[in-house]
Order: sequence, then structure tokens, then C-alpha cells
Amino acid sequence: MASKYYVTTAIPYVNAEPHIGFALEIVQADAVARWHRLLGKRVYFQTGSDENSLKNVQAAEARGISVRELCDGNSARFAALKEALDLSNDAFFRTTCDLHFRGVSKLWSMCDPEDLYRKRYRGFYCVGCETFYTPKDLVGGKCPEHKTEPEVIEEENYFFRLSKYRDRLDRAIASDEYRVVPETRKNEILSFIRMGLEDFSVSRSAARARNWGIPVPGDPGQVMYVWFDALSNYVTGLGFADESALFKEMWPADLHVIGKGILRFHAAYWPAMLMSARLPLPKALFVHGYITVNGQKIGKSLGNVIDPFSLAAKYGSDPLRYFLLRKIPPCEDGDFSIAALEAAYDADLANALGNLMGRITNMAERYAPGGFERTEAPDGLEPDAKAVAEAMDRYDFRAALDEIFGSVERCNMYIEQTKPWALAKDASRASELREAISALLAAGSSIARLIGPFLPAASEKMATAFASRPIRKLPPLFPRLGGKGA
Repeated sequence: MASKYYVTTAIPYVNAEPHIGFALEIVQADAVARWHRLLGKRVYFQTGSDENSLKNVQAAEARGISVRELCDGNSARFAALKEALDLSNDAFFRTTCDLHFRGVSKLWSMCDPEDLYRKRYRGFYCVGCETFYTPKDLVGGKCPEHKTEPEVIEEENYFFRLSKYRDRLDRAIASDEYRVVPETRKNEILSFIRMGLEDFSVSRSAARARNWGIPVPGDPGQVMYVWFDALSNYVTGLGFADESALFKEMWPADLHVIGKGILRFHAAYWPAMLMSARLPLPKALFVHGYITVNGQKIGKSLGNVIDPFSLAAKYGSDPLRYFLLRKIPPCEDGDFSIAALEAAYDADLANALGNLMGRITNMAERYAPGGFERTEAPDGLEPDAKAVAEAMDRYDFRAALDEIFGSVERCNMYIEQTKPWALAKDASRASELREAISALLAAGSSIARLIGPFLPAASEKMATAFASRPIRKLPPLFPRLGGKGA
């Protein structure tokens, strides 16, 4: 029986439509999911939408529509990323469904009763983050994430006794029982834990939430605060409420993929909640940086959103995926511009990869339409599958693509050195021609296979061309931009 692999993205708020920042996260998670399917594992890839937050309530009020209407419309847009970005997610899970309501209530009830208590609280609340901050957390009196002044909120809520789990969390993360990648984020969260953990609010008054959300079991005057509610989707989406076969097979998660702004919630709050409920911890947490424009973070609240749908429609899903996975550093912030996207398209996809595949299939059609018995390519011509695997084990998508595109460059150089068109003119060199074409077909097939998690559409076209008999020249995989990119 194949081993399992369960990977998730964070679930975004649906107070506005998707932007390219979330496209980065979901494409990274998709590459991981596709990679593990390539290894023969049974993969379950879940994403979804966070619909029970106060910011969704406020966004609906601002537009003069019901919260349900807002959530239905925007969650559909997030779900539509599957087609636009050629994603392979198995589920799009909405937190307004009955399965989630029942699952979150069950998780709350499973937590150690001593870990959930009521107290009156006064604090600085950022709606953008759905987070309470202490004065020392603020930068110039503003939220460090959204650069806005938080509201001062005073009310009685339920709190979770996070302070109780300081030592257990420290051990789990320091030992890589719960592996946090990259090392800088691991060190960051360990520092946060070792400075001392404060208990955190897990509910808000139903009145302030406009009665939108999941009622606290036994206390309908309170609804669950977004982080207890939202984080639980990783188990509720598997059918935790009913102890489903899927939950039993897939939990614990093998990987959560998140942005750096929600590190503490996933590396401290979430595992502590699971410890309290006596559930197994996730195995790994990969933390990516932000996409920036001119060095500024992209965000709905900042008003500099870039639409992934229009980019995918104009340039194709593969080119956008390629840019996000190779040109944006996997663990750090990276800048986006149309000029950089178009430069990568022309140089790497059209001129390098697309040109190589056109040359290989053209020469195969002319000189070996029936193909040759596969032989080993010269050392170093094919991508090093082990190097790609090692890069993917540390979620270094750039390094994996560097290895694959290194092979593309080596193959183009090999063609220039061997000159198959010249060999074809000399009957006495037929064996050299056969060797050259066979080597290129072997390398091209390896490239097609290994590039699948990153550029699935191009990979399928390449693999089909190499498997066909007779072999035919591939139409351009990435037509030069010309008027398209102007």
C-alpha cells in the first residue's frame, strides 16, 4: 500500500478576492503535492476559505450585502484558482459547512477543560490580523503587519491556557518532532516560546460578531474566535467530526504551508490546541515570505493587489507558476513586476525550455520517427533526480528548478556540440546520430517527468510527444510574447 501525504495551505479570509500573495502559497503547496504523487504516494491536498471572521462581517456591511452572500461569492473565486493556476487540490473546504461546525465543536469539547476559561480582557485588536496585540508588539502604536492603529477592545471571552504548553512546544519544535522550515523561522518561534507564552483569546461575544460564527459549546452568547475556528480546518476537513476513514488515514498532516505573518498561530497556538485535545501533531510547517512590489508587501488592506487570474489568462498558468516557484525566493520576500515575469518567460521558457523541446522532437521526427531504444544519456546531461528530491525535501523550489533548467542548458549545448543535422548527412556516422538522438530523448523525457510538479501543462505535452510513435515536432510550448506581452 502506498504511503500517504497530507498537505494544506492556510485558509484565506474571503473579505476580498484572491491576490498573487496567496497564489504563491497555493502553487508552492501544489508543487509539493504533485511531487509526492510523482513518488507514488497517496496524496491529499486541502485548501479552502476562512469564513467566520469579523473582517468578513465588516466587509459585507461595507458593501451592503449579507455575510453569507459575501462568503459565497468570494469563496467561489478562491475555488476558481484551481483551474486558473492548474492546481491539483483534492478539496476546497469552506468553514461555514456543517462538517466544520461539528468538528470544531468536537475539538473544543476534547480540549482539557482546565485549558479553557473565561476572563475579562482589554487589549489592542487588529481586525486585519484578527489578533490581539500587547503594547510591546505594536510598532509606533500600529499593527506591525498592517500598519494600522488597532481598536481597543474590552469584553469577557474564553481564553486558552497556552502558557501551560511552553516546555512541550519548545521540545517538539527544537527536536523537529514538529519541523519548522526554514531554520530562521524555527529560531524565531523558539525565541517567541522561550520569552514566555501568554494565554490567548479563543472566543468573542456573539453581539460583536453580529451573531456570525460558531457558538461556543454550552455558551451561545460567545462564538469561537477565528484562530480556534480556522486552525481546526486541517482536521475538520478530513471528517474529524465523524472519525472518518479519511481522517484516520491522513492525520497527522505531513505539511502545512503558510506565510510568515501567521507563524505563531501555526507553530504555537495550533500544536498546543492539539496537545490539549490529545491529538497527534503535524509533521512539518513550511513558512514562505511575501511577494512585494517595489519592496512593499502586497495585501488587500494595503491596496496594491495584483490579480492572479488576469496574469494566468494573459501569460498562461505554467509561466505564472514558474515565476512564483523560481523567481520568488521560497523562504524570503521577493519582488514581482510584469517586466520580470516577461523576461523569465522569454529567456527561460520560450528560448531555453521551449526551444529545446522543439529541437529534440523536430530532430527525432526527421531522423528517428519510430524512436530509438533508450540508452543512458551522457553523464550530467539529464537532471540529477536525487538533487531535485533533496531540494524538494527542504521545500527549495528554486533549487529544484535550477537543477532541471541546468539540464535544459546542458542539452542545448550538447546539440551544438554534436550537431545531429551534420551527422545525418554522413551515412558512416549513423551510429553517432542514433546515440545523440537517443541521449536527447532520454534527457528530454527526464526533464518532462521531473518538471511536472512545477509546470504540469508543459510536462504533459512533453511526455505525450516523447511517448508518441511516430514522434512529431512539438508546437511551441511557450510562443514568444510579441504582442501578447506588450
